[in-house]
Amino acid sequence: MLAGLLLAATLLGAVAHADDTVKLAIGQIDTWNSQPPVLGERAGIFKKHGIVVENFATQGGGESLQAVISGAADIGIGTGTLGVLRAFANGAPLRIIGAGFTGVGDFYWYVRADSSIRSLQDATNGNTIAYSTNGSSSHSVVRGFAQELGVKAIPTATGGQPATLTQVMSRQIDIGWAAPPFGLKEVEEGRIRVVASGNDVPSLRNQTVRVEIINANVWNRRRDVMLRFVCAYRAVLEWMFSDPPAVKYYAEQYGWPEKLVELTRDKFQTKQAKQFDRISDMDAMMAEAVKLKFLDKPLSREQLAELIQIPPPDK
Repeated sequence: MLAGLLLAATLLGAVAHADDTVKLAIGQIDTWNSQPPVLGERAGIFKKHGIVVENFATQGGGESLQAVISGAADIGIGTGTLGVLRAFANGAPLRIIGAGFTGVGDFYWYVRADSSIRSLQDATNGNTIAYSTNGSSSHSVVRGFAQELGVKAIPTATGGQPATLTQVMSRQIDIGWAAPPFGLKEVEEGRIRVVASGNDVPSLRNQTVRVEIINANVWNRRRDVMLRFVCAYRAVLEWMFSDPPAVKYYAEQYGWPEKLVELTRDKFQTKQAKQFDRISDMDAMMAEAVKLKFLDKPLSREQLAELIQIPPPDK
């Protein structure tokens, strides 16, 4: 009998330690767009695939990119595509394993309600306009404001959304950035006013501006684990946009009214924009990267094939 108990304990121990841990760096972790790892863990979806996710927040895509390059994270969620192209071209050990977000309609820019700025065209070179971190997708939009719309405000890195709001309300920054549902309460209360959307930049509307990346060494060494992660991630995305508990969990986690979460999901950070399997308008993104001196020249077909390693969906 003792031998049987010992055998059972050994088997239980093996089961308890069977799940594989994956470390994730998540830019703007409090947005709906960045929630698949958090909500998927709570819903037990990663557990079903033998995965335990360890999530940590960063101030933006640029910071997540550095975490993946250094090996502090296995995977980066919501990393600006232009920053990834530049890092890869410079020899960084990176692979793209999924699209993160297509278009930039999930971002908006705002001012204090008492600001004299009614639109971006009212801003002068004495004003400041926020983005999160260098190389992030919000940075790409602000550059687009300047180059395509002629906005004169000075681009300024302000970090995350709460820090940006504080800087706007204290008049350190003239135009802040945010992604819903953050700030929608302040808009309803009349404390801030929206002056622009990311989709105001024509060239960015159909581009996959954020991607999910992995350290190339991890991808090569732990391929089976990472394929299971991708399978789970796809399942989480499907669940987030079809099952009411996803909205409930997110609202509870961050204290948002459920109606604002639903508005965010349906109008700003949509299922279509969150499609995982296709990088859209890569040629245009590389041309932009060359123009902005992120790249000396576009990546070759061979380089793109090496960089983009999105696993095909299970049939």
